[in-house]
Amino acid sequence: MDPSLPVPLDTSDQVSDVKPQGSYCSSLKDTWNIERPLGNSELSYFLPSRANGVNDMYLHLGFVGPEHVVRRARVLMVWAILRIRHPLLASKVVMQDYDDVRFVFTPPQSPEDALVDATCSLEYRTSTKDELINSYLNGARTLSNDRLSYLVVSQGGTSLPSPPITPRSTSPFNEREYPSYNHDIMICAAHFLGDGIALHQFANDFFGLLCADKTITDLEAQLKEELSSRWGADATRTAVLPNALEDNFTISPSKLRRAAEKVDFQLSQKRLVGGHSFRRQTKQPRHTIVPTVSYDPERTKSILKRCKAHGVSVSAAIFAACNIAWAKMCSEKQDLSMMMYSALNLRPHFTVKPANDSYWYLAIGYFNVVLPTFIPRSIDLSSVFWHRARIAKEQSTQAAKSRMIVSRSLLMAAERGQRARLWAREDDERERGTFVPPPPVPAADTELRTPSTALIGLSLLGNLDGIYKHGAFPDIKLHTLTTGSRQRSGGMLLFGYTFVGKLWVSLGYDVNGFDKVMVEQFWENMVQTMDELL
Repeated sequence: MDPSLPVPLDTSDQVSDVKPQGSYCSSLKDTWNIERPLGNSELSYFLPSRANGVNDMYLHLGFVGPEHVVRRARVLMVWAILRIRHPLLASKVVMQDYDDVRFVFTPPQSPEDALVDATCSLEYRTSTKDELINSYLNGARTLSNDRLSYLVVSQGGTSLPSPPITPRSTSPFNEREYPSYNHDIMICAAHFLGDGIALHQFANDFFGLLCADKTITDLEAQLKEELSSRWGADATRTAVLPNALEDNFTISPSKLRRAAEKVDFQLSQKRLVGGHSFRRQTKQPRHTIVPTVSYDPERTKSILKRCKAHGVSVSAAIFAACNIAWAKMCSEKQDLSMMMYSALNLRPHFTVKPANDSYWYLAIGYFNVVLPTFIPRSIDLSSVFWHRARIAKEQSTQAAKSRMIVSRSLLMAAERGQRARLWAREDDERERGTFVPPPPVPAADTELRTPSTALIGLSLLGNLDGIYKHGAFPDIKLHTLTTGSRQRSGGMLLFGYTFVGKLWVSLGYDVNGFDKVMVEQFWENMVQTMDELL
């Protein structure tokens, strides 16, 4: 069956108990399912992913540690426990129609079933970091509607010149002395399951459990206990999946308020002016590359100190660096602003208490930063840079603290969901050969529209050392982190974060989707701007 087409759901021999949030349990002979529909935000990520995995996330982490820490039996046990805690990772997606797409989770009936299920989404390789990432981004899709998460462990097998680690007396391992090796793991998950915060919190919990003072027997007992307490026979009437984003807010019943929110949303969208974009080309298949720069801890401390002295965050400075990098090479439309977009964490604004304690769910909105394109000749470049960093900070703060953030995010989610449905239907009709182009939009409707093109998206993750509790897993040492997602043709996203005391900036983009010289010049300008002004 064509994976891009809706998949029928077999409802034979099925009895359903409706849940208040839209989830329900289904008895299928000896097993039971728990289901809920995808929300608008989840649909906006799911529908484009069907054909080739657009937006499928990955998180690569490189670390040094003893070989026995990453033995398959131990990793598998940890992976199985975490999939029990976070059911969306072990769920499937069933699509009946563009408006009827559901998560379906079938709790394992025993610890053995949980391990078998986890085995199907665990793979060991002997690949380098770059090979792992390139394969995931540019090879065949790893994930599917039946496999929403995947874990890859790569054992390089090269002993590093570090002193042997001596186990503490409470260590569960039997080895007396053992050398350290370099290892790589890659956690893969569909974006409609969750966001970057969920992904990094999960990685922290993964290493914490992997390096805990517990034997395999201890972990097996923990798996059995968590499976029973979360998904045992007593849970069939109370179990729910994590909420969709839209179900985490209390919606006002006032029609007048909802009308005012729509007007506010429309006005806020009209204020977004952007007239710049990279020249595109689509002659060859998509191929994503991720050039990355990192700054050592001392240089990073200096950057943080300079940002603090100018009253801005590193994230605001990266917005300004993108602006200056583009302005240096821009010779056209300097009267039009440059617009960038980024994600916004909506968790602090939730008003509904979650019924499930999993943090694996989607909780992001979007905001835009709009900056001038020209560089005044009468002012030194450093002053221009820091002034624009302060503007970026002001706009970011206004978006995050706006009284209308929830209504704007929900209305944007509804709009994105509707667009995703329309485009998905169009894609499927093109595949079937039944697509009929809509009538052209009258010229009068387009002439007065203000350009609102975004040059680039930024994923600014902040200080990840606040999430990774390195002291909780002393037997290993994390040293490298790279994250991103599978892109559509012509995709581009810039990442910025601090990790293990170092600032990292990377640009993930389709090298075949843009004018090569233009993107390379932008990246060169970006690195130069950070080197000279930060």
